[in-house]
Amino acid sequence: MALGGPPLAGKLRAQLSDFFVREQMPVTPTGVGEHLWLRVQKTGSNTDWVAEKLASHFGVARKAVSYAGRKDRYAVTEQWFCVHTTREIDPAEYWPGVQVLEAVRHQRKLRLGTHSGNEFALKLSRLSGDRELAEERLAVMAARGVPNYFGEQRFGRHGANLVLARQLFAGRRLSRSKRSLALSSARSYLFNLILAARVKADCWDQLIAGDLANLEGSGSVFPVVEVTAELQERLQQFDIHPTAPLAGRVGMNTLADALALEKAVLETQPELTQGLEEQGVVAARRATRCRLKDFAWQWLDSSSLELRFGLPTGVFATSVVRELMQVELND
Repeated sequence: MALGGPPLAGKLRAQLSDFFVREQMPVTPTGVGEHLWLRVQKTGSNTDWVAEKLASHFGVARKAVSYAGRKDRYAVTEQWFCVHTTREIDPAEYWPGVQVLEAVRHQRKLRLGTHSGNEFALKLSRLSGDRELAEERLAVMAARGVPNYFGEQRFGRHGANLVLARQLFAGRRLSRSKRSLALSSARSYLFNLILAARVKADCWDQLIAGDLANLEGSGSVFPVVEVTAELQERLQQFDIHPTAPLAGRVGMNTLADALALEKAVLETQPELTQGLEEQGVVAARRATRCRLKDFAWQWLDSSSLELRFGLPTGVFATSVVRELMQVELND
């Protein structure tokens, strides 16, 4: 499942050999309460599978288990889960690829989106290509950020979630969880197509007439009637960002050049755009670029490179890496 447009650099190739993610949690559990929060390390497992495993272990319904965000199955990740239960668990408890690192109680349920972001450490090995080109690309990424594509994992293995979306829009009944995955996949795919069009037009990190600009660190957007020097300065400071639509009904509309660009793309996908509207999904906006927090890199040897950076919630590390080079993932 292609993310959208081609990577910005295509003469480099490497293998992603180590991938570590740590969830940044702004909430500190108090130690008392009816909800058991678990800091879990997982490897080679997706987040929903771990949630199901925890539900089975505690003998509770799947809906009694929650988490702040899904994490890449390929990575070694540290993330928090929450179980509504009176039972306890040994922090050393583990299953193949899953280990409980910490268990602490809290008065409130852990809800989706509670975490503030994620910290990443990636190792790229067997790098082939021009090292100077890699350094140039890394410097550009540090200065400009990266296109904010949804990662391939949003679409499921071999695009299975997007297939579900088309089946849903054709009348198939899906469970609540599968319906959510299908709708999310459809919106993500349309967003990626529009972002790819902006990458091609070299305006993914630039405002154009009629844009809806996003205020950094919030979901707020405002219309850009004219691209003024003040707005350009705020853009350069990463205080605001261009946006593209998460398709649905209602929502704010772009105008002028931005509207023409988005309309041209969405008109090629009537099945998905109409399906989202008929399903009652409310339209929203998402920034088209992302700044890499504390971005640093280190050459471990002539063909191995380590990257470290932080990302806000909803931004995919694999989308960051693809801007540097073509990366091989073991499925």
